[in-house]
Parts: sequence; C-alpha cells; structure tokens
Amino acid sequence: MMLSIVIICWNDLKVIGECLRSIYTTTQRADFEVIVSDNGSTDGSREFIQREYPRVRVLENNANLGFARGNNVGIGASRGEYILILNPDTVIHAGALDKWMEFARKHPEAGAFGCRVENSDGSLQGSARPFPTIGRYWLAALYLRKLAYLGDRWVSDTYTGWEGDTERAVDWQSGCCVLFRAEVLNRLGGFDEQFFYHFEEVDLCRRVWQAGYPILYTPAACITHLGGQSVNRFPVRFEIEKYRNRYRYFYKHYGAVGARRCRRVSLAWLWVRQLGYGVRFWVRSTPALRQRLEMYRVCIAWNRGLDPVRFVEQQEEPVVPLPLAA
Repeated sequence: MMLSIVIICWNDLKVIGECLRSIYTTTQRADFEVIVSDNGSTDGSREFIQREYPRVRVLENNANLGFARGNNVGIGASRGEYILILNPDTVIHAGALDKWMEFARKHPEAGAFGCRVENSDGSLQGSARPFPTIGRYWLAALYLRKLAYLGDRWVSDTYTGWEGDTERAVDWQSGCCVLFRAEVLNRLGGFDEQFFYHFEEVDLCRRVWQAGYPILYTPAACITHLGGQSVNRFPVRFEIEKYRNRYRYFYKHYGAVGARRCRRVSLAWLWVRQLGYGVRFWVRSTPALRQRLEMYRVCIAWNRGLDPVRFVEQQEEPVVPLPLAA
C-alpha cells in the first residue's frame, strides 16, 4: 500500500462527502486507503460514510479525542508507505495526490511534505510557515512582517514575499493537509497528545526536523481548504484552546521562561488588535466587528489571569465567562 489517508471527523457531515468524492475521483495512479477516525459524531457522518463510501474504514472513537489523539488512532491503523493527514473540509484538486506521491518518491531524504493550499476563492492559504519563536511573534504582533524583506533574521510567522508557487524546504505544514513518510511518523510516535487542538502539527514537524529529515514543499499538489467548519461554530472556545496549546508548545520547547514570554507577546498581539478593530468599530459598527472585539475581550481576560507555567504543569487556568455565541 503506497498511501494511507487519515481523516478526522467530528460532526462534519456537511463537508466530508465532497472531500471523499474528490479523493476517489481525482486519484488515478496512487494505491491508497482512506481511514476516517470519528470523534463521536452525532450528525449522521458515520452512517453517511458507511453507506456512500463502503471502501472507507471508519474507526469509532465514541468521544471527541481532539486532533492529535484522534489522528493517532488513524495512524495506528494505517498500512501505507506514506500517511496523509487530511481535514474533512478539504477538496483535492485533479491529480494532486498522484503528483504528491511522485514528488515524495523523488525525495527519499525528506520525512514530510507540504503542498499548496488554497482558499475557496483560489487565493493562497498560509499553510507552510516558519517555526514560531518569541521574536517572530513580536514581529507579527506589531505588524512588522515586511521587515523580512531585509533578511532572514527578520522572518516572522510567515514566509513574507513567497506566494507558494515554488518548491522549497519549509519548517512546518498545516495539519489540514500534511504528508509524512510512515516510517518516520511511526518512529516519532505520531502526534503529541497533550495538544488537543492547534500546534500539534507544529510540534510534530519540529520533531521531524530534529530527527534529521527536512520537510519539502511542492506547489504541484494543490487542495482547497474550506477552513474551520467545526471552529466556526464555537469561535471563542477554539481561540482559547489555541492559546492553551501555544503555551504547551513553548513550555515543551523553551521551558518556563519561554512560556512566560509567550504570555507577554500574546497579550501584546491581542491589545494591538483590540485597539485597531475598536477604532474600526467606532467608525462603522457591524455584527462581525462586535463579535471579534468580544473574542479579544475574553481572550485578554483569560491570558491576563493565567500563569502559563502553573497551567502547563498543574492544568490551572482562570475561569472566564464565555459569551453565549462562544
């Protein structure tokens, strides 16, 4: 078996059908299997897949295990030489997986592979990025990303000026669609399950590099990522979950000092954006701006009340009331 495609599903009935259709209708040469790791869906997703796509193996987790743990279930059941981690809200472009497999086979030195990810309007989605550091986060927080044109030392949280149209090595590829060499992935133990949602792919890609394998990107393989179908239902809750995992990442890789510095730059990021969007809201009030400002308010309160070290070590965090639409 050349390729195992692992898709995590949590009440994704609205999108997973198109994802599966695109896989089966656009892949001609690669020998593949599809594994859906279902995190306790209650919207009929499992029944739909079993009825419409009987070739798919559905693994029933009976609970929302999160991204890392849920994908590890699928990874453990896979049989392919390569393992593709794929979100259910993606659409594979014609020939993308065949081209990706050809690229991977030409680069046996690599441990993982990125591809071009587009938004639904065809614009580039920032799926391949540099590893996060405190310095890079400060540049992004203060809207100084364009300083990267002066040299690599000023790179922030994106590859400024790169349009995703050339092959290159990248630090990490978004978990919405990232391909791993199975031997490397299994040796590393898959995703670190302390990460429930967000930063799990950053951590894993970092470990791939640390093991001596580059991560290579090709624009020849392309997908569309609709983006955040589950996240959009609970935006504030998922935003706070991102911060939880950000602190876990910095504590894991930079220790207590890194976690505390992460809190400072996270608050700066939020305050700058709260100020900017507050001015826009004052000029022209809209429901979307109101919701964004409420998200910033809650995230600032949560981060201000947090001791990041006690959070990681003892799971102690502030209790912040969430808005009804959270």
